Amino acid sequence: QVQLVESGGGLVQPGGSLRLSCAASGVIFRVYTCGWYRQAPGKQRELVAAVTSDGTINYVDSVKGRFTISRDNAKNLVALQMNSLKPEDTAVYYCNARRLVGKLEFDYWGQGTQVTVSS
Repeated sequence: QVQLVESGGGLVQPGGSLRLSCAASGVIFRVYTCGWYRQAPGKQRELVAAVTSDGTINYVDSVKGRFTISRDNAKNLVALQMNSLKPEDTAVYYCNARRLVGKLEFDYWGQGTQVTVSS
């Protein structure tokens, strides 16, 4: 059974930092594209950052230069280092692992972790 378990969320003041981690089990982690999404109240879920199986990384414009995504295939971990946090970063953050095999899509989600940026 596939499981993605996030940790590291919490309350932080503007300008502060948090590190989110996602531990995967039940999958051959290294072949998946891993991403972090977030959903703020009343808004659609959006992709924040993603790293492919070959290490290609992309970020949403609003976090470029502040957030860093990384993966450790040996430990089945993907992390999101968030610096210079802003109130608008407040959201539930979700870990995702996705893989396409022909027309089959394998898509897994974590349960989410709350990040609140407030003074």
